[in-house]
Amino acid sequence: MKKKRPTGLVAIVIYKGFVALLLATTSLVLLLALRNHAALVTLSQSYVLEGKLEIIEWSLEEVINVKHSTLKFSGIAIGLYALVTAIESVGLWYETTWTKILVIGLVSISMPPEIYELIKGVTILKLLVFLVNLAGLWYLIRHFYKH
Repeated sequence: MKKKRPTGLVAIVIYKGFVALLLATTSLVLLLALRNHAALVTLSQSYVLEGKLEIIEWSLEEVINVKHSTLKFSGIAIGLYALVTAIESVGLWYETTWTKILVIGLVSISMPPEIYELIKGVTILKLLVFLVNLAGLWYLIRHFYKH
């Protein structure tokens, strides 16, 4: 018989999986940008992009102006964080105690910087991420002490 997982836990697993996917994609893009830096410079100077899709032009300029060492460090660090987040997601799915403790610790550590960012300026995205993390933390603490 299949074990019925709590809805809150499933929601956290889905959220963590989505975050891991976004982080992995970001890591891959940064590392590919590092590897193909010269091609990106050529593309950004190309007349093909002139006046089209300003977000692409802006993104290319931002990546081109970042030092190689920063791109490499960021790509690797974000990739490692994606791996940790994916492990959290799988561990939560199987409801392991060590994963609950890890997630509670990591989310607790992330709260002060999130509060600081909200104090600097509230945006819908910042507020949404903070509230989702706060709800997840509250749920996991409650769930952890029930079992």
